[in-house]
Amino acid sequence: MHVDLSGRTAVVTGSSQGIGLAIAIGLAGAGATTVLTGRGEDRLREAREQVLDRVPDARVTPVACDLTTEEGAALLRAEVPDADVLVNNLGIFGPADPLEITDEQWRTYFDVNVLSAVRLIRAYLPGMKDRGWGRIQNIASDSAIVIPAEMIHYGMSKTALLAVARGFAKEAAGTGVTVNSVIAGPTHTPGVEEFVHDLVGRDRPWDEAQREFMRLHRPQSLLGRLIEPPEIANLVVYLSSEQASATTGGAVRVDGGYVDSILP
Repeated sequence: MHVDLSGRTAVVTGSSQGIGLAIAIGLAGAGATTVLTGRGEDRLREAREQVLDRVPDARVTPVACDLTTEEGAALLRAEVPDADVLVNNLGIFGPADPLEITDEQWRTYFDVNVLSAVRLIRAYLPGMKDRGWGRIQNIASDSAIVIPAEMIHYGMSKTALLAVARGFAKEAAGTGVTVNSVIAGPTHTPGVEEFVHDLVGRDRPWDEAQREFMRLHRPQSLLGRLIEPPEIANLVVYLSSEQASATTGGAVRVDGGYVDSILP
């Protein structure tokens, strides 16, 4: 299948590293003008170089902004007034004792992982509807379905993203705009590497450590390993394409067989 996003502009939040950067590389490789976002200008410059290293003729625009704030969202909108593809990847995670998660932590996880996505959907969806074409994707997590005991606040935020995507898909019904969630399973990123080592120790090679983590903490996985970011990017690029025109309001899984259930 050949995905051609030439002439499309794609905004990817939280795209200076990890899953977001892999998605940006994938969309750039399909021909989209790709907008990288993050708070640090230096890291964004490095990310842009990584995209150009993989896709030398890519059109890449870095925009430094804090999308956890209304001001940051407004700054992005001023720099990029319209988008054809919006990938809400920005998010935070971390373990915590369930009974010791503070009110402030609950609010922070909701503000960063959910409200930042809602703001940008409100900003870009009207233009997509007017033009009769658009693709919006929220990067959710298996934790939205199989809530981890050590990350209830994170799981809550990712469950909320499923509702956000489903609701806005109904708002966009019949307009040529699709809105979906991508349920990503445990994925190999620098932050997750730290998380894995914190749980299983640092005295073993990475491949052994990740497989021990999966065995002990994510035993439902059929892969038995962490997913690599480009594997998630492949699905995102497809959902951003013309070929995915009939997929909307869905929670599409790239979870390595971790979620052993059928979503309603």
